[in-house]
Amino acid sequence: MNQLQFVQKVALCIFAAAALSAAMPAEARTKHKAHAAQKTDQKSDAKAEEKPAEGAAPSAVQPAPAPLPPPGALNVPVPPAPTLAAKSWVLMDYASDTVDAHVEPASITKVMTSYVVSAQLAAGKIKLDDQVFISENAWRGGGASTEGSTSFLALNSKVALKDLLYGMIIQSGNDAAIALAEHVAGSEQTFAALMNQYAQQLGMSSTHYVNPHGLPAPDEFTTARDIATLSRALIRDFPEEYKIYAIKEFEWNGITQHNRNTLLWRDASVDGIKTGHTKDAGFCLATSAKRGDQRLIAVVMGTGSDKERADANQAVLNYGFRFFETHKLYDANKPLATPVLWKGAADTVALGVAADVLITLPRGRYNDLKATMDVPARLIAPYSKGQKVGSLKVALDGKVLLERPLVSITDAPEGGLWRRFYDGTALWFKGNAATETQAVLSKP
Repeated sequence: MNQLQFVQKVALCIFAAAALSAAMPAEARTKHKAHAAQKTDQKSDAKAEEKPAEGAAPSAVQPAPAPLPPPGALNVPVPPAPTLAAKSWVLMDYASDTVDAHVEPASITKVMTSYVVSAQLAAGKIKLDDQVFISENAWRGGGASTEGSTSFLALNSKVALKDLLYGMIIQSGNDAAIALAEHVAGSEQTFAALMNQYAQQLGMSSTHYVNPHGLPAPDEFTTARDIATLSRALIRDFPEEYKIYAIKEFEWNGITQHNRNTLLWRDASVDGIKTGHTKDAGFCLATSAKRGDQRLIAVVMGTGSDKERADANQAVLNYGFRFFETHKLYDANKPLATPVLWKGAADTVALGVAADVLITLPRGRYNDLKATMDVPARLIAPYSKGQKVGSLKVALDGKVLLERPLVSITDAPEGGLWRRFYDGTALWFKGNAATETQAVLSKP
């Protein structure tokens, strides 16, 4: 098994920043003149020269020779990932996307509860200083009389929403989670439906929630990959609320409790996220760490002890940071190519990607990347901004690592009547083929 297959097998997706520039060969047509009708033959010839003859190999700009890597950087092997005594695990960057077995979410469920609460705060539906009523359901289902983690909330009391949020995240209080759910949605059941709606929006296709705290329930499941996706969204969408996950202890009502994520004490680069444990789920932990410009998210589910889950997460994080690197290949909405546009108001159309393109690969393999663009041989107006025109592919050792849509980054409307007639006539003589061309992108 080669390194790339192994990376795909363990769903290791790590992305970060560094740029590649790109160019596609295309000669712009000479702007249409008022006396074009008198020069039809010459202009038809000029346009015929802009495209390769039918059946001919497409022209391409070859990448400039890459600088030699420093001594010792050639053929650096990547060792296998650490062996973990866990039901499921995944490592990714917060900007990545990676499918694995269903597992019980345990208290990691509260990450989604906090995401929903943060979303409601951002929408102005609730406020941090709201006084939240502690119902009998919250007290009996998650309070001090239970065996689960609790914030020791008093029955029929009122507690500031901010304190409940801190208690749920840092202390993992089940009573706090229930009280927040009832405040936001009126009941746990309705709140769980809201959780599932957010999960669908985030692309968590293998997750289903039944309650806001993660205590065992029929038909409640998730995957390590979905937890990593949720963690990524939390960090991205609610960075201020995410800072709560790095707090090591929280005192409320005279009781001080410590964050159960022991990696917060062990590794200064770790700033979250959440532990979980039930008899059936085992010991679970989702962590996030940032070293330099690179942030990783590790999720380990179903280990045998608190120490094992911490050690496993630490090993996975260290492995990712040590043996893989990330690069930003292309910026969003920046031209990668300006091929000829037929029947358009402009002579060319600018093509690019709608979102930044990032990639992860073993360290020292950046110079081995091959990037190509596939676009139709003839682009005919109109195109709207964001419309897919072709595709961008990046490969390593002959295997495609990623593929992204190549889109028009501006509107490209039709030209006037005369332009459409003139270009249509020229295309008629050329033959209106739709052969795909491929151009090699240069690297910086």
